[in-house]
Amino acid sequence: MSENVFFDITITRDTTMRGAKTKTTLDTGRIVFKLYDNVVPKTARNFRELTTGQNGFGYKGSFFHRIIPGFMLQGGDFTEGSGTGGKSIWGDRFADEDFRLKHTKPGLLSMANAGPNTNGSQFFITTAVLDRLNGKHVVFGEVMEGMDFVMTVESYGSGTGKPSADVQIVDCGLLPV
Repeated sequence: MSENVFFDITITRDTTMRGAKTKTTLDTGRIVFKLYDNVVPKTARNFRELTTGQNGFGYKGSFFHRIIPGFMLQGGDFTEGSGTGGKSIWGDRFADEDFRLKHTKPGLLSMANAGPNTNGSQFFITTAVLDRLNGKHVVFGEVMEGMDFVMTVESYGSGTGKPSADVQIVDCGLLPV
């Protein structure tokens, strides 16, 4: 494919001023991904189409629901927002495509799942080498721009995975290469 995909992300926190609740913007940034269509075309297509929303659903407006420093940022549950939902462009789930690519560095894009052959829309971005995930999660892309912002997002994580702020994908789509 001749396109990368992007996420524009806003980090906000609820605050109360004079009895009124408001959202305070803490940070904003863009992450650009290259997808590995040549190795995992079906997985890359799923992510790309969820990024564009061309099927009537996708990542725009969804949140990173799990952020663990030194491990990963997880998002893509646009149906439940908790890590229990999401769906692929082919229905609820699809099979693992290929485990050839390994979790060898920070900044890799990989499918989150609930066991073998349970890929939907949830994904994670690695913030460390994660050899223990090899053969269990399909790597299908990498961060091309915005790794500094990935690390900013990581700073809002916790040991339990519960983010200390709302990390939302406010826009997403395709970028020509």
